[in-house]
Amino acid sequence: MLNITVNDIVKAVNGTLLCGDGTQIIEHISIDSRSSQGNDIFVPIIGEKVDAHRFISQALEIGCAATLTSEHEQMTGQKAWIRVEDTIDALHEIGRLCRSRIQIPAVGVTGSVGKTTTREMIATALSAQKKVFKTSKNYNSSVGLPITLSEMTNEDDIAVLELGMNVPGELGTISDLASLDMAVLTNIGVAHIEYFGSQDEICKEKYTITKGFHGKGLLFINGDDPLLVKYKDLTGYPYILYGTGKDCEYRAENIRTVAGKYQFDFVHKDQTVCVTLSVLGHHNVLNATAALAVADQVGVDVKVAAKALESFTGFQNRLQRYEIHGYTVIDDTYNASPASMKAGLEVLANYSASGRKIAVLGDMFELGENAPQYHYEVGAFAAKLPLDQMLLVGTNAAFIGKAMKEANAACEVLVMEQKEDAAAYLGDHVQKGDVVYIKASNGMKLKEITTYLQSKGK
Repeated sequence: MLNITVNDIVKAVNGTLLCGDGTQIIEHISIDSRSSQGNDIFVPIIGEKVDAHRFISQALEIGCAATLTSEHEQMTGQKAWIRVEDTIDALHEIGRLCRSRIQIPAVGVTGSVGKTTTREMIATALSAQKKVFKTSKNYNSSVGLPITLSEMTNEDDIAVLELGMNVPGELGTISDLASLDMAVLTNIGVAHIEYFGSQDEICKEKYTITKGFHGKGLLFINGDDPLLVKYKDLTGYPYILYGTGKDCEYRAENIRTVAGKYQFDFVHKDQTVCVTLSVLGHHNVLNATAALAVADQVGVDVKVAAKALESFTGFQNRLQRYEIHGYTVIDDTYNASPASMKAGLEVLANYSASGRKIAVLGDMFELGENAPQYHYEVGAFAAKLPLDQMLLVGTNAAFIGKAMKEANAACEVLVMEQKEDAAAYLGDHVQKGDVVYIKASNGMKLKEITTYLQSKGK
């Protein structure tokens, strides 16, 4: 934070200072009462199960200089207590205050799948010639985004901010706080569809990222996504299409694999640049195309940006490769949706291997009442791929197997009761040269299968 005092915060949140020093400088926002960086303001979040107001005393004891509260009317003491009506609303206003002190431009990134990877690719491409601030961890939500904004400084040249949404209205609200100059829309899937009703409604909601433009901004739209293209004129803001189609201003052409790595030609007007990626997946070609499009628009030399992208190796639990005594594990367990699971299965199908191609799949969450159908569709998709074996964990994952069997897929399908059963089976049966791809929603904890195989060291 830039020279923000308790009094500044009181004014921004329309609160009341119950006690403490109004001139106290606040440097950080804390939502965890167990940690303090010094001169923090603690924001007690009221969750479904826990009301963090009960941890205010603990937060102040370990070093927080101030706290918000929506439950206390009177307090005494040296630490600052700020009375507000709603702590999350107040957190948003603190984020808005912090952003108002920062003059650098910002690029927002949203979409159903690939937000974090695209964010990192954009940051990597821009960092070739600019000093870049980017969202850390997964601070992309109604709670996380204000914390991200509080960490920005004017020492950077540009910010790349990831913006997510779980419920209607959230994306527009946090985009407004972020004050964006550009925004990238990666794709539309069915993640969180239980809260939105349809993919069309999800798409319309994604376009509310333009509430961060405040009258002026530029959209980068995935031209290969039919829904995004369908609603491209929804907001009235200017846009640029990127993708593989002829209507895309920034295009990926001649996509191929060379020595196990994806290569493509990045084409814009009369310029063509060869790009080599170190991350798996055809979908990452589109993510890289978006990154280079943004880089070009902000004045970064595309050739230099493309070279920087070659060094990007992805994230833990997102298509991460592990070599374990002669066989390969591709851990993609960070999260899952139908689109990302299909993309991951394509990675497995196209992977060069001397042994078998084995998929370990678990349930995908937050798909609403049609969850069985979405899993079935993944199975129908997988049935067409050259896979050798599939292990399924979870109630809905069984519908993947149902579709595979009804399609008479050559792939052997095994349904496991627990993830531990799948891990034990693999530990006993995986062979040198095999490739094992693991994917499910994070709550299924299939990452533990990778950990087991690494510890077994077969």
